Order: sequence, then structure tokens, then C-alpha cells
Amino acid sequence: MKLPLMIAIALCAMLEAHAAQHLKTEVIAYREVDQLYGVDGVVEAVKQSTVAAQISGRIVAINFDVGDSVKQGAVIVRIDGREVADAYAGSQAQIAQAQAALRNAQAIYERTRQLFGQKFVSQAALDKAFADYKAAQAQLEAAVALGSQAATVKGYATVVAPYSGVVAQRHVELGEMVTPGKPLMTGFDPHDMRVVASISQDKLGEVKKSGAVRIEFPALAKIVAGGGVTLLPAADAQTHTTRVRVTVPQSVAGAYPGMFARVHFSVGRAQKLVIPAGALVRRSELTAVYVVSDGSAVKLRQIRLGEAAGEAGIEVLAGLSPGDRIALEPAKAAQLAAGATK
Repeated sequence: MKLPLMIAIALCAMLEAHAAQHLKTEVIAYREVDQLYGVDGVVEAVKQSTVAAQISGRIVAINFDVGDSVKQGAVIVRIDGREVADAYAGSQAQIAQAQAALRNAQAIYERTRQLFGQKFVSQAALDKAFADYKAAQAQLEAAVALGSQAATVKGYATVVAPYSGVVAQRHVELGEMVTPGKPLMTGFDPHDMRVVASISQDKLGEVKKSGAVRIEFPALAKIVAGGGVTLLPAADAQTHTTRVRVTVPQSVAGAYPGMFARVHFSVGRAQKLVIPAGALVRRSELTAVYVVSDGSAVKLRQIRLGEAAGEAGIEVLAGLSPGDRIALEPAKAAQLAAGATK
């Protein structure tokens, strides 16, 4: 009975060794990678604004809510415009009245000028007719100006999006009474974002000379290349730090203003022991990798990580040594390790 059991155990060991041979691995070594200087920052939208009411009235329509995408020029809110519509109609009536008065004053002036040529009226009468004509012209111009103003105010009843974006906050409810200056909606453009951070003044020179810049979004598990870097020409008097803006050159799905982000500036080159980020195993507070020995045994080993090393991976401070072979497929390695313990 012992012989078949020994054969079975040997067969299992052979199968595990065969499976380990097909496991993707990598021998780690010191590599020259970017020396990074990392700072915490906050995402903000380059285009972010709050649209406010410019007339008094009751909200009669709200076409978008928080999280909705809005195209430029789309109607987002309508305010009851009957009062401004009446004012616009009154201005049009005043324009018509001023036009009629101008035609009458012009006709009187023409007749008076003809009579003056025939010596039937005095110079004073001609001067009065001309003054009345000019006054009627001025009244028409004033009426047209008031009409244009009334037309502009009438347009304020329909509130449109100034640019394409996403609604971040709605400040009013349907049926609510608003007055000029009352906030209606706040929105931002998700395709035009940047990260704002504060850097120590002793790092200003390195940041100015930095090469590649990467932006890490921990909540999204994403790292993207940063765009232009702008150092604001002012320092905080209390913290003695300088604000820096880093452009996000591409749209990052899920990113929004106020989100935490981390900016990594490449300030030089250094030799570091790095591993691919995909080889990491995170279980609660444990950070580890699967190490494959020369006998194809797979074991989980806890490690301590340092800074991110860009596209090369993550720096390892303790737990591994140059020459160690680690598994690049943690899920498959876990199955092999579990099978070896049975």
C-alpha cells in the first residue's frame, strides 16, 4: 500500500514542478531608474464655474441634474420670463411710437423748409422744426437702445451651458423663486484637468529641471504621464511652500475636482531593486510576492516597498535580494503554493 502512495506523491511533485516551469517569472536585480520626488496634490478643473440667475423669477424647468453631461449651448434652467417678456413688448411699442414721431417731425421740417424758401415763415420757425426733428431722432435712438436692453434681459430667462461639461452641483429646486446673483448650477469640464500641489522650496531647482512627470490616482489605481508644469510665482508665508500646477494631458475616467492625487517628478537617476507592480500580492496590511526557488517551490514572502519607480515598477527596500526569482502571475502562483501545502 505504501508503494502506490509514494508513486502518487512523486507524480504530484512532478506535476507541480512542471506547472512551476510554465509559470512566468523574473529574476530581480538592481536597475537604473528614475529618482522620483513625490508630493500630494488635489485635482481641479481648469474650467469650473457656477452659473447664476440674472433676473428675478420662478424656476419653471430644470433640464439637468448632478452627474449629467451637458453640451455647450444646451438649456439647463428656465426662469419664468413673463415679466421680462412684457417689458420687451413695451419697449417695442415705444420704438414704434418713436418711429412715428420721427416721421411726423421730418415731414414738418421738410414743409417748413419749403415755406421758408418761399418767405412764408421765419428763420425761428425753421430752427424750431429742425430742433424737433433732431429731438425725434434722439428719442428713437433711445427707444432702440432700451429695446435692445429689454431683448438681452429677455434672453436671461433661458440659462444655457457656457461650455460642454458635467454638472457638479445643483443649487435650486423646481418652483423656487430666484433673484439676480442666485447660484443655479455648478459644472466643470472633465477633459481639461490639472493637479495642484505644494512643493518644498529646497526642491524648486530640481523640479524646474525635472524630466518626466507622472500623476498617480490612488483611488482609481491609475498612473498617467503629466503635461506642462507651472510654478506659481508666490510662496506660502506659513508653510514656505510653493504651489505647482501639473496639467493632465488626457481625460482620466473617474477623476473629478477635489480628488486626491500624487505627483511624481523625475529629478535624476539611481540604482534601485525594483519589481513589476503586477507581481505584488496585497492582503489587508500584508504586501508580498511569490518567490520561486531553484527546486520550483513557490512560497509567499513578505516585502517592504519604497517609492514607485515609474514604468519600471516599485522599489523594494526589504524582503528580497538580487538574484531572487519572483512570480509574475500571483494568482497562478497562489494555486501552486496551495497545492504544495496539501
